[in-house]
Amino acid sequence: MTTQKAGITVANNQIAKDFEATITDGVWSNLPDTLSGSNLGILIPNAMVNRAVGTYQAGVGAWRIINAQTLAVSRRGWLGLRGYSCYKSGAFGAHRVGPNEIIQGYTRPVDATSAKANVIAWVHTTKGTELYETTAVDDNTATEIKTALQDQTIGDAAFNSNMTGLSVQVEDGGQLTSVLLYDSAGGLVWQSKGNHRGTNNGGTSAYYNFMAEGLAIPIGKGFSLKVVTVSA
Repeated sequence: MTTQKAGITVANNQIAKDFEATITDGVWSNLPDTLSGSNLGILIPNAMVNRAVGTYQAGVGAWRIINAQTLAVSRRGWLGLRGYSCYKSGAFGAHRVGPNEIIQGYTRPVDATSAKANVIAWVHTTKGTELYETTAVDDNTATEIKTALQDQTIGDAAFNSNMTGLSVQVEDGGQLTSVLLYDSAGGLVWQSKGNHRGTNNGGTSAYYNFMAEGLAIPIGKGFSLKVVTVSA
């Protein structure tokens, strides 16, 4: 197992607190406060927060605020490569921090093999939002992404719901050529082009290679969501 340092600043318009840890790639891990070692809900209980700006060292990364008892996730977003974060992009709808809430990071490294890439995605449906991933994606090869926790296809995890949004993050320097949704018979239901991110030519975000909002795509049994990438 590989590890890397992940950190995030949680803030409102008056205060900002840093949370950081060296975490294991591929595992949702707690990020404690850098000064006291306290969890988010212990450090600033009942505080209203509206921004989170986080980073990873290399690869891909995401964050979430989760209730440690109920496991309800209240806010989520992307981590960016260290040195390429964006304060403006870290804004989210105001949230009151619960005393049992913690902030967690999830990372994957840059794939060490040539012509392969790691990919994660936030998939939004009327059933909720899940982090999806796929690792060691071969260049120019449509590869299915599944839920990071249960390893389920979108047809299993989101059956009988609508996909309402999607954002995809390819490892540093990689390009998302396209994202595709197939039905159970292998028919193409929906597709879109992708992009670079960060400092690469054509990149429009430090955090994602693709983002779509306001979708209303019915998800049936046996559906699969796939990505096509080109590694750095």
